[in-house]
Amino acid sequence: MTIKDAGTRWLVLVIKLPAEPSRHRVAVWRELRKAGALSLGQGIWAVPDVPIFADGVRRALELTERAGGQAVTLEASGRGPEDAVRFQALFTAARSEDWTEFLADCGKFEEEIAKEIRIAKFTLAELEEEEQSLERLRRWHRDLTARDVFGAPQAAEATERLKQCASVCEDYAERVFAALHQHEGDGA
Repeated sequence: MTIKDAGTRWLVLVIKLPAEPSRHRVAVWRELRKAGALSLGQGIWAVPDVPIFADGVRRALELTERAGGQAVTLEASGRGPEDAVRFQALFTAARSEDWTEFLADCGKFEEEIAKEIRIAKFTLAELEEEEQSLERLRRWHRDLTARDVFGAPQAAEATERLKQCASVCEDYAERVFAALHQHEGDGA
């Protein structure tokens, strides 16, 4: 789901947690980051007021309450169109950083498989590991796509790169199975 309207409403969360134990602050921070919330400052977070963010916001508020903290949720739209555009730009910049990190991990995935091919490590165990890595990339892509409600510019490149990763993994799988069948033929 992509939102093109700069007049989007936002949820602003103001969260205050006890200083100790720090694990509560970390848990809330992780949940908000995972949900794609934009940090506006110490304990202040924002997300577009659309359904995809509802579960993450709810979990963060529950964690805050369980930790003995306080949370206030405000609806906001900005005082004028320029505020809405600025907020959208901040949010899209955060998603762009996420996509950039995703693209870097795609590169690492491709480099890992290239290394395995170079050293001729064609084992089922290695193939299973690479398939798990590809599945992790697919989940991450799915999550980023869901949170990228304004359509960051890197999204299309990331989709193509994920397809490349799948193709590289498929090629590696074919090499593994060819090597296994060759070894079976050697022993017969």
